[in-house]
Amino acid sequence: MWAVLWAAVRSKAPYVTFPVAFVVGLVGSQLEWFLRGDPPPAAAQDEKSISELREDRKLQEIAGEDLTKVVSLKDKLEFAPRAVLNRNRPEKS
Repeated sequence: MWAVLWAAVRSKAPYVTFPVAFVVGLVGSQLEWFLRGDPPPAAAQDEKSISELREDRKLQEIAGEDLTKVVSLKDKLEFAPRAVLNRNRPEKS
């Protein structure tokens, strides 16, 4: 008798498991929604990327400057980047 009962349970397992899993998932999602509350408004769509924020900041920094007035290379004392430990530069007197 036990063999017939186990064979019936084995053959009908998908029909029993799916509704049970569906109910457990539904209860879990409703519980999660209740605990978390309403989702925040969709502010993520209006957020700018880091590169866009950087470009905006750079534009604001140079907004008030006159970009046509630059220092001549002849007037600059050091117009090349500093070498490591100044090994490649002659000593200035």
